[in-house]
Amino acid sequence: MTSSSSPSQDTKRVAHTYPEGLRADALMEEDVAWSHEIDGERDGEQFDRSERAALRRVVGLSTELEDVTEVEYRQLRLERVVLVGVWTTGTAQDADNSLAELAALAETAGALVLDGVIQRRDKPDAATYIGSGKALELRDIVLESGADTVICDGELSPGQLIQLEDVVKVKVIDRTALILDIFAQHAKSREGKAQVALAQMQYMLPRLRGWGQSLSRQMGGGRGGLATRGPGETKIETDRRRIREKMAKMRREIAEMKTGREIKRQERRRNKVPSVAIAGYTNAGKSSLLNRLTGAGVLVENALFATLDPTVRRAETPSGRLYTLADTVGFVRHLPHHLVEAFRSTMEEVGDADLILHVVDGSHPVPEEQLAAVREVIRDVGATDVPEIVVINKADAADPLVLQRLLRVEKRSIAVSARTGRGIEELLTLIDDELPRPSVEVEALVPYTHGKLVARAHTEGEVISEEHTAEGTLIKVRVHEELAADLAPYTPASAA
Repeated sequence: MTSSSSPSQDTKRVAHTYPEGLRADALMEEDVAWSHEIDGERDGEQFDRSERAALRRVVGLSTELEDVTEVEYRQLRLERVVLVGVWTTGTAQDADNSLAELAALAETAGALVLDGVIQRRDKPDAATYIGSGKALELRDIVLESGADTVICDGELSPGQLIQLEDVVKVKVIDRTALILDIFAQHAKSREGKAQVALAQMQYMLPRLRGWGQSLSRQMGGGRGGLATRGPGETKIETDRRRIREKMAKMRREIAEMKTGREIKRQERRRNKVPSVAIAGYTNAGKSSLLNRLTGAGVLVENALFATLDPTVRRAETPSGRLYTLADTVGFVRHLPHHLVEAFRSTMEEVGDADLILHVVDGSHPVPEEQLAAVREVIRDVGATDVPEIVVINKADAADPLVLQRLLRVEKRSIAVSARTGRGIEELLTLIDDELPRPSVEVEALVPYTHGKLVARAHTEGEVISEEHTAEGTLIKVRVHEELAADLAPYTPASAA
């Protein structure tokens, strides 16, 4: 009997095996003898046997549309999908939140979520992800709902994909494939499209499958004709070789585009312009914050991964110091490692920054999970040494108790609302205080014929005071060592 046997079936099997008295004793020992008052403190939380053996339905995930105009707005073929997750660790609420996020990802990709179920297991089944018995139950749910796709909340191996598809008889994809599909829809720049294409090919390579002619072999060696000496190369091997060639070409193109981005960064470093990177969970409001701080006009939409291409804008602190503000790609829990590798050149904006604005959605049920997921990716790109300010966005829609908890736990944090402008002035002041300051303080009388030095002092340094006299501009500034050396001939000490 499979692992999906119901408790009632187990009970019937005991009835056929034992006399009535022994069956009653067995039931008493297994189900009735345990007492919450006596054994609860010792054994901890106990799960009912029927709950352990069942697929638990998660309510409130359906995104079926009633208004036809919304369907037209999406301009996508809405696939009808059923979501399935495996709950291995954490609480039931954590499992529900993870599946709710998967539903949001599916809706962003243009799918219609019909149902969602969770299987409680110690670890995913190596063959079918949820076990053979539960796979049969999932097939019944698919038939009942009329779904044409199953989305699993995890990364499935090629074998798991094949075997689960064989059971449920519809297309099966995993969380990684879903995120890659969203990225492919939203990438607009040449670099972004190339990065997504590389990640898709890395994901696709071990999952190629062959049917019919795909497994046939080419003519073997020799001069052709009847004198063939080898089995030749199968069609699927040819496909794998071509994909590897395309991946190599794509990596070269991305490396060339990375060079252009690096030249721009070197120019900013040469001019001693501080840089600030906005990082955070997807849909936390990073683009909204960038628009509020700089007026960049970046697309803002209540959708996951609405903007992928990094945007760099010039900004100015309240004290007049110039800096650059870069919006980066959003992060998500279990971000596929293919994407982290492909978007590494883009994420280097975070590693090269002087300050990170870590944006978190204050209205999210569990914002701490978002913080942990983003910091994991920041560690992957080697940006752990960069100072960080936690910006709790959407403060106007957040629970006050959640805001207080985050502000208490995160010592360098501030609550803002990019929509209403609440806390933006305080954030600008905090950025001004946290940005690295020039190390050398200089007072110089610069002749009017050398106005370029005064302009450089304004753009590259921090002007403390400035006075126009008959001899020239008397300026007191805090600058870096290179500019201090250029101003040295005009200091009072050199004049004496």
